[in-house]
Amino acid sequence: MIDVTIVGGGPTGLMLATELRLHDVRVVVLERDAEPTSVVRSLGMHVRSIELLDQRGLLERFLAHGKQFRIGGYFAGIVKDWPSGMETAHGYILGIPQPVTERLLAEHATAVGVEIRRGTELVGLSQDGDAVTAELADGTRLRTRYLVGCDGGRSTVRKLLGVGFPGEPTRNETLLGVMELTAPTDEVVAVMTRVRKTQLRFGVGPVGDGEGLYRVVVPAAGVSEDRAVPPTIEDFRQQLRATAGTDFGVHSPRWLSRFGDATRLAEQYRVGRVLLAGDAAHVHPPLGGQGLNLGLQDAFNLGWKLAAQVAGWAPADLLDTYQAERRPVAADVLDNTRAQTELMSLAPGPQAVRRLLTELMDFEQVNRYLIEKITAISVRYDLGADHDLVGRRMRDVELKRGRLYGLMHRGRGLLLDQTGELSVQGWTDRVDRVVDVGGELEVPALLLRPDGHVAWVGDDQGELRDRLSRWFGVATVTQGLSGFSRSGR
Repeated sequence: MIDVTIVGGGPTGLMLATELRLHDVRVVVLERDAEPTSVVRSLGMHVRSIELLDQRGLLERFLAHGKQFRIGGYFAGIVKDWPSGMETAHGYILGIPQPVTERLLAEHATAVGVEIRRGTELVGLSQDGDAVTAELADGTRLRTRYLVGCDGGRSTVRKLLGVGFPGEPTRNETLLGVMELTAPTDEVVAVMTRVRKTQLRFGVGPVGDGEGLYRVVVPAAGVSEDRAVPPTIEDFRQQLRATAGTDFGVHSPRWLSRFGDATRLAEQYRVGRVLLAGDAAHVHPPLGGQGLNLGLQDAFNLGWKLAAQVAGWAPADLLDTYQAERRPVAADVLDNTRAQTELMSLAPGPQAVRRLLTELMDFEQVNRYLIEKITAISVRYDLGADHDLVGRRMRDVELKRGRLYGLMHRGRGLLLDQTGELSVQGWTDRVDRVVDVGGELEVPALLLRPDGHVAWVGDDQGELRDRLSRWFGVATVTQGLSGFSRSGR
């Protein structure tokens, strides 16, 4: 029997698969499309996603294929300088097209033993107390202990589960494509500069390295009945002329697509042995570039919890904390994209609010607050403790023995102990202990979950054991006496 079947081979599904493989979970990814997509829906990664890659030792290969930017304009297109003093070692946006991100994640997934089945479509599912039965379009049936739908906003898994997806339907549709232009570069730049003063849903910019290709974004004439049907090059010409007064001589499209501004959130993320992640659980306008990042962060939160469930050591409610923690984060993203949508309206009221917010963002604290929201480094889970660090992700810090994130590649819990007197005895098969005094760490000790969020801060062994039990299950009494699994002494 398969341990976990993931439906959807995009970034969310692939990230989840690699997280599960860190714990020797047998994973199969089912992807409906026979070939990887060339559609560039996402152009980059935000700070928290970059940190996740760093925590798993994957960042260097992504940096080699992307470009680092420290630019503003990520909140409703209001351009301000990149904030100073952000609490991260990665204060930048990583520009990297989504197909490249998917390719790198797929290569890594395959290398660590993930089975990816392309051209495989899910058409039905049922579950009992022991497993899920997945029915495929070719008549095949798979038995799997758990199944996760990472299959996008039109999720088949969500529909088969009957999970509600309330919210607002698409009101505005946008055309997106990559194509060639005959217009000279200076004309393109001049038109862009003029039109973008009032129409922020318009953009024409080069892609690739000297290939003569441009990424074109332009408002559609209306809302289509079926956004799965791509637009034509003539649709682009008409809308470019209506919006910019010229069609730039667009021709020879490589791909054409459309997207809407629907805002919806799944009523629940789990039904028995079936879970939802990424766009299958939430959709929203692409403002701020948060969609792909939100999905990756869902996967990072879910991976170690689902692996613990498969391994049999998970506390009774551990898997339920996935929804409890991630659904409020998604709700906040939906709200900030709603706000950004209003701020981009050309109506007098929203424009007045936009001018006021533009002034407020000149205050460094306001600017930093909004970019930390967009980049997800301000996320704090409610873990029921008073210390300000608890529930927050831990930024990378320098230790005597190296960087903190360098100690997290195996996806295990980590006790960072500056007292030298604490123990993880009973949990050394799940939690590493490192004795290290670092100048950047201002607490005696902290316990990190595998996703990098702080579960406990203090110096009391009794409190630590309670937190270890809460997140890592019952202690194994047959383990060795010391509990010093990775001592830095």
